[in-house]
Amino acid sequence: MITRHTLHATDSTGDVSAVLVRPRDAECVYVFGHGAGAGMTHTFMERIAERLADRRIATLRYNFPYMEGGRKAPNPAPVLVKTVRSVVAEAATLATGLPVLAGGKSMGGRMTSMAASKEALPGVRGLAFFGFPLHAPGRDSDERGAHLASVGLPMLFLQGTRDKLANLDLLGPLLGRVEPPPTLHVVDGADHGFHVLKRSGRTDDEVLDELCDAFAGWARSLY
Repeated sequence: MITRHTLHATDSTGDVSAVLVRPRDAECVYVFGHGAGAGMTHTFMERIAERLADRRIATLRYNFPYMEGGRKAPNPAPVLVKTVRSVVAEAATLATGLPVLAGGKSMGGRMTSMAASKEALPGVRGLAFFGFPLHAPGRDSDERGAHLASVGLPMLFLQGTRDKLANLDLLGPLLGRVEPPPTLHVVDGADHGFHVLKRSGRTDDEVLDELCDAFAGWARSLY
């Protein structure tokens, strides 16, 4: 079942749109934030939501305020973090009775982890990231991940070996210092959007299935 909603984001920015995809046999709900350059209806977001539904995982996708308003530049981080917190608070009501997970694609995931590092997200059992943006392209650093040590929740990182926003030689050691130990699932040959080259012998659809299989296995270990 797919339902559309209008959710409160922040007092200063107003409401944002959201879409709940809940299969009849749903086992949990994933609050799924979008990346910086595309909103909740981006093809990647929709295809992941469809595949997770096939694996009995509901998703609550939502726009950040700047995307809702048709702007290109993201809101300041405090606004994005407040939006995450507001939507997570709504998730338990919209998906009654389901365990709650949270995270997102790229920026949406990082804003979720920042929110959780500042104050616990009520009811959230774990965080999952589709391409955590550790640094800007060509500016390798792990500073953007320093807050992960303060999250204190099980975390899943789904990362491609060709991701220019996450040098795995930096991400791996960073996660090694985090408790509880996060799960890192590496997709060989995938870039930040989880595209693979034709010569890899794999299709993007096969990669998405791998991502969602890994997500489902990790999620079921939490409830």
